[in-house]
Amino acid sequence: MSAAGTPVRRLRLGASAAAPALAAALAGAGALAGLSAWTAAGAAGSAPELRVTAARVLLPSEGNASTAAVFRIRNTGGAADRLISVSSPTMGEAMLSRDAPVGERAARMSMVDSATVPAHGTLTMTPYGLDVMVELREPLRLGQRVEFSLRFEDAGSLTTEALVVRPIDWEAS
Repeated sequence: MSAAGTPVRRLRLGASAAAPALAAALAGAGALAGLSAWTAAGAAGSAPELRVTAARVLLPSEGNASTAAVFRIRNTGGAADRLISVSSPTMGEAMLSRDAPVGERAARMSMVDSATVPAHGTLTMTPYGLDVMVELREPLRLGQRVEFSLRFEDAGSLTTEALVVRPIDWEAS
């Protein structure tokens, strides 16, 4: 009988052939244990949980046909979401926009498709960064409440009211 046919040699060949399969099985078991712990901790598949914690519309100066609305949106869920549109039954067109500096005292506004609300975080809009540009259908009054619908990619729509404030008071909560 040849050396390859001996029982010891066959055992060595079988063990070396099984080593990759055993390594793959152990790696899979380790990954499954890690995912199970992640899921048990509430981190996996946790949907976004959104709420608007502040909403303001800036009172425009006389003669302006548009103004800015700003929102603070809190996400207590384990997954991020994206704000993809804003509308209002009492306003005209509403567009997400961002101001970017182009000089020492100048900025350029550009439209953006969406804004991310991070998991366990907050999206804070400002009149000097990300905001919502809205066209006015009628003049606004200081203290007026304006209804808005914020539409998110995963969480769907959220309705809120924004308070009309002087531009200097946009940050008050």
